[in-house]
Amino acid sequence: MDGPAYFIGVAQQALWILALACAPILIPALVAGLVLGMFQAATSINEQTLTFVPKLIVVGVCLAFFGSAILMLLVDFTQDIFAQIPELVR
Repeated sequence: MDGPAYFIGVAQQALWILALACAPILIPALVAGLVLGMFQAATSINEQTLTFVPKLIVVGVCLAFFGSAILMLLVDFTQDIFAQIPELVR
């Protein structure tokens, strides 16, 4: 195994796992913020809690739905990394 190429591959895989873990939470929060921003612009309501509380609820619901899948993704990645340690020591 070539050392630098291996670690670059692991870094690329880690960034991909990070994107997959963050997307189910960030995308709905972004959509909720966009919808609430358009609502605030249309009604001229400038209340800070009007945007914070619904986005907080959306993030909580997304974590409830996707939390186990995100956790399993991270666990699988970590187990793969730990399983490859003996090959690196040789």
